[in-house]
Amino acid sequence: QVQLVESGGGLVQAGGSLRLSCAASETILRINGMGWYRQAPGKQRELVATITAGGSTNYADSVKGRFTISRDNAKNSVYLQMNSLKPEDTAVYYCNAKTYDWRTGWNDYWGQGTQVTVSS
Repeated sequence: QVQLVESGGGLVQAGGSLRLSCAASETILRINGMGWYRQAPGKQRELVATITAGGSTNYADSVKGRFTISRDNAKNSVYLQMNSLKPEDTAVYYCNAKTYDWRTGWNDYWGQGTQVTVSS
């Protein structure tokens, strides 16, 4: 079981920046992939960015060039640096971890979410 705790959300003005943190309960080197998703009111949860155990990253088109996902293996943490924030970035942001185990197959874990609000 992987436990994830997000932090760093808040209220910022358009054009501002925030850095989200996700602390995992175990070494992230054992997690196949981690990522950030977000869900705005009335909308489905969408992928924002992912990072694999090998360090490969992927971003949604809507955040490319503005957001950066990174990790700190020593701290068992993944981060999302968000720059040039727009009101449409307003959502609850969730940390996600994906693991594979031969006994259970692929498993998905989620944090509790952290609110990001961008004012115009």
